[in-house]
Amino acid sequence: MRVSDFHFHLPDELIAQEPLAARDGSRMLHLQRTSGEYSDRLFRDFPDLLRPGDLVVFNNTRVFPARLYGRREGAHAQAISPRNPASRDFLHGRVEVLLTRQLSTDPNDWECLVRPGRKIGVGERLFFGDQDELQAEVLTRADFGERHIRFQPVFHGGNDFFTTLDRIGHVPLPPYIARADSSRDRERYQTVYAQQRGSVAAPTAGLHFTQEIFDRIRQRGIATAEITLHVGLGTFQPVRTEKVEDHKLHSEPYSISADAASAINQALRNSSRIIAVGTTTVRTLEHAVRRSAGEIIAGPAAADLFIYPDPEIGFQFKAVKAMLTNFHLPQSTLLMLVSAFGGRENVLAAYKHALNERYRFYSYGDCMFLE
Repeated sequence: MRVSDFHFHLPDELIAQEPLAARDGSRMLHLQRTSGEYSDRLFRDFPDLLRPGDLVVFNNTRVFPARLYGRREGAHAQAISPRNPASRDFLHGRVEVLLTRQLSTDPNDWECLVRPGRKIGVGERLFFGDQDELQAEVLTRADFGERHIRFQPVFHGGNDFFTTLDRIGHVPLPPYIARADSSRDRERYQTVYAQQRGSVAAPTAGLHFTQEIFDRIRQRGIATAEITLHVGLGTFQPVRTEKVEDHKLHSEPYSISADAASAINQALRNSSRIIAVGTTTVRTLEHAVRRSAGEIIAGPAAADLFIYPDPEIGFQFKAVKAMLTNFHLPQSTLLMLVSAFGGRENVLAAYKHALNERYRFYSYGDCMFLE
């Protein structure tokens, strides 16, 4: 299957640049995946579409201010020319670092993406904050252009790494949001149920939920459960191959508590409908159920499952029977996952309708319920 099979044209003006005033004020496209029929709804209708016996599963990961802006020392860079007046800016210019994965229990060791990537080599020293509150050294390069960096414990005022990061770091808004992050994003680019710090991107299907929506779900007697998958490169890395099958997906760490595993296993045994809120929840559940022949095991693991609509046998979903998701980028692994669940033709037809009806796309945009 070709990556171009998942292309569609999206006008820039349909990419949501700001969240709505009300979290639960989004529109929701309702797709019946067996028939391909769809209808226009509001997200506030979501609790009414749930059925007795359903289990709704959320990803409670918390986004942290993973983007850092700073400067580099330049000691390991090659100057353009000693006579060039731009050389000093070249050597000591601005750098951008996106922390993507903590490499150990030590908060100083990180995998990251850097910009400008070609200019920052092994041994380069980086400085962040007005008073160089964070300092790091580039240790190694990785296969996908990432760097392994280690921060030095030079935190000011007795603050630890994460306290300093919270103060000088930036909300890692995705690149299609063409503006700088603001203080408002600290609250809105985060689900109201976020708990476990570790993501560099929000599980955006969860951004629509409010306490009122949760109250309505509970009033209807619908069970819920939470898992934790920390969103990293595996979710947002672009597909650079021509064939879908040739793409290699980064793994992302996840954890399932004993209570969540028990609830999910009970739903599986009862053949109840498990509804995943977001593609990260889908990946977690489908990976977890395959680890042990259909039974969810509590504890930590890492998901590297690439879900796409195989043209011959399809993808067999073993846990998820319905899903809530936002609208995704053309030719992305997330669109491929949704297409595997809803059928590529059905999903692309629904996307065409959403474009014609001027739905808002991507992280701060509208959503879609597939069942």
